Amino acid sequence: MAFTRAKPENAEKIRRFWKEAAAGPEGEGGCPVLLDGRAAKTPGGAPLALPSRALAALIAQEWAAQGEHLEIASMPLTRLAFTVIDHVSAQRGAVAAEVARYAGSDLLCYFADGPEALLKRQVEQWGPVLEWADCDLGLSLVRATGIIHTPQPAEALARVEALALALDDFALGGVAWATPLFGSAILALALQRGRLSGETAFDLSRLDEAFQEERWGVDAEAAERTANLRRDALALDAWFGAL
Repeated sequence: MAFTRAKPENAEKIRRFWKEAAAGPEGEGGCPVLLDGRAAKTPGGAPLALPSRALAALIAQEWAAQGEHLEIASMPLTRLAFTVIDHVSAQRGAVAAEVARYAGSDLLCYFADGPEALLKRQVEQWGPVLEWADCDLGLSLVRATGIIHTPQPAEALARVEALALALDDFALGGVAWATPLFGSAILALALQRGRLSGETAFDLSRLDEAFQEERWGVDAEAAERTANLRRDALALDAWFGAL
């Protein structure tokens, strides 16, 4: 299953129909996002209710910040919440398996075969995260040199899947978004568990790109793409912090 955040059809064209957005009172079903006092719904028709008031407040802020029309692209936490509520709960096994699949070629396991300065940077910055995963998560992945695929032990991938399945729906949804964003299940789990910030995890995921940019420069299109992906990483940081 390829994990994608929900994007309601034609959502960008919906005219704003609410004046105020706020987090409602916590109840048995979670904390709802209220639009003019009425509970917002997901595209699947379920209540937009979150497991914490802090997360509901962040999502309400996205709704409050909208202009004349709903621009769903500017609402990353809302989109992720839609996906979790409408899809993750019913497909937990498939979502966890997708996270484990990424771990099979985890970015942090592929060290450069040159230049030496890049390899040194990877060892210094990726090494401690891999050691943390081994010591704290019981997750030991094989390290490789170069870009040739190196299979990971089946027990290591099973461990990643088990770690993912142990999370609640909202944490699992966040990890499932973070994993392809970083190209690394390890970085995603480190962010979810507070070992790394979203900013740091994103920087670690693009060590090679940053190294090349230092040598050859960066064009405007690449800079814009990086900025957009960094915003996603910061949104995930806020997501996990509010859970």
